[in-house]
Amino acid sequence: MQDTARSLGTSPRIGVWLVGARGSVATTAVAGVAAIAAGLASATGCVTESPDFAGAGLPDLADLVFGGHDVVDVPLTVRAGELAHAGVLPTPLVAAVRPALEAADAGIRDGSPLPDEPQYTTARRLAADIDDFRTRHGLEQVVVVNVSSTEPLPEPDHAFLALPDLDKALAASTDLLPPSSLYAYAAFHAGCAYVNFTPSAGAALPALEELARLRGVPHAGRDGKTGETLVKSALAPMFTQRALRLRSWSGTNLLGGGDGATLADPEAARSKTESKQRALEETVGHAVEGVVHIDNVPELGEWKTAWDHITFEGFLGVRMTLQFTWQGCDSALAAPLVLDLVRLAALARRRGESGALPALGFFFKDPAASAEHNLTLQYGALIEWAATSAEPARRSEVAR
Repeated sequence: MQDTARSLGTSPRIGVWLVGARGSVATTAVAGVAAIAAGLASATGCVTESPDFAGAGLPDLADLVFGGHDVVDVPLTVRAGELAHAGVLPTPLVAAVRPALEAADAGIRDGSPLPDEPQYTTARRLAADIDDFRTRHGLEQVVVVNVSSTEPLPEPDHAFLALPDLDKALAASTDLLPPSSLYAYAAFHAGCAYVNFTPSAGAALPALEELARLRGVPHAGRDGKTGETLVKSALAPMFTQRALRLRSWSGTNLLGGGDGATLADPEAARSKTESKQRALEETVGHAVEGVVHIDNVPELGEWKTAWDHITFEGFLGVRMTLQFTWQGCDSALAAPLVLDLVRLAALARRRGESGALPALGFFFKDPAASAEHNLTLQYGALIEWAATSAEPARRSEVAR
């Protein structure tokens, strides 16, 4: 009763349903919101906390309620302790936000498929878990966010399934869609916005885009831009703007933790390396030599390093080079962006938007419904979209 009563007040709460809810990014996001709400930490890294979004009418961070699915049973409190040991979360903070971690953990459900269960049935069961979460907490809406491990891309023939054919195929198959796409399917049937923060397929299938529009819900993705590609999307436009010919761009990415282990599989890594190269070439407008390597270095744990070597041509054909090293903590870089995307997707849902949200491409390596990768232009489009979303609220205030 207390949850429902609060949701009917002036600040309705938004559910955050995390797929991969016991992973590093999810745990960091839950702990971070609790710490910010308690005044124990600042919102550094949260784009939507900047003055550019002050009038957009976004949900408050303190009004986010967490739950999710996972296939592991390690409690969030234990995972947070591991992250503290790795230097991701301050140890005193973990103790201070323990109640919030326990509350979120209580909302996590087992996402494992049942033996021989058709995917259509699995999706409806997953959607029922989300519906129960929304009802139990009296939430205005729920945003489903995929922060699970990267999957191999599906077979090309999946892309040609129309929605009625997809429904029938899922009723007869136990493995037609990868989990990320099945969760998008479940989210849309539950009437929820969906965000794919991973390089996995997610909602990037025509049938799922059709379903999102049919159900009147938005989606965004894919592959959160947190490291090397973030730097690329800021640096690459410099070459075109200064009329310098970019000739090659090669990079080596060293990853530890779960990401490193997952991406050690070449098929799982393929979607990430392809999106990195595509983003670069679409930015500069021509093919660029070079390759991207992703290497698993378990000793790095939650940290990642990128070494990049760039060659370019200047006036009179003079060849020059640029090199940089990027070192960061992936969970600390990703978690605030997940919170940003939840707030923005919730805003889009309130506005009645459906289908892909190209204005949210600022956050992604492979943005849905957009071929723009220039970070500055992406940010401008995002601010413009947020300002547009604020107009109805401003008119309503004037009327009152």
